[in-house]
Amino acid sequence: MESHTYFEHHGLYGLMAEFHHPEELVAAAHRAFSAGYRKMEGYSPMPIEGLSDALGFRRHFVSLAVLTGGITGMFGGFMLMWWITVIAYAHNVGGRPMNSWVSYIPPTFECTVLLAAITAVAGMFAMNGLPEPYHPVFNVAEFVEHGSRDRFFLVIEAADPVFDLEKTRTFMNELKPMGVFDVEK
Repeated sequence: MESHTYFEHHGLYGLMAEFHHPEELVAAAHRAFSAGYRKMEGYSPMPIEGLSDALGFRRHFVSLAVLTGGITGMFGGFMLMWWITVIAYAHNVGGRPMNSWVSYIPPTFECTVLLAAITAVAGMFAMNGLPEPYHPVFNVAEFVEHGSRDRFFLVIEAADPVFDLEKTRTFMNELKPMGVFDVEK
């Protein structure tokens, strides 16, 4: 635990391993997870099936938030239409009842979709920690040059409870990467 605190205060974000093939990244993530590392991230120029499972990614709150936003929008839209037609601007048109709920369906649907979409975007931003104009991985020249084109990277953060600089560097070299780099804060 001391080494974790030491690195956290002295500017080391973690260690990064560079791989040439996506299969190597997935295998490395599986091995790192099996070795007890939990604070790690995989970077790839394309989606890789199985990488999120290998990293130990769990479901987050976005789907529940979208459902809640949709239900809130539905209830809010319906109640808005009811309030307008029954309370605020009550007009008897053609002898119809004040609470003509069938005419409320289109605005209710639109409010449902609107609030669900806004909640999805806000939840995605919150879950991803965005906006994040700076991330320490951009301090590694190899990542900047190849990260979005043709290479695959695994980063184990210094904040991980199992992280020890020398042991983690040895572990990452055992994964047979193209290189292992320090990621400065």
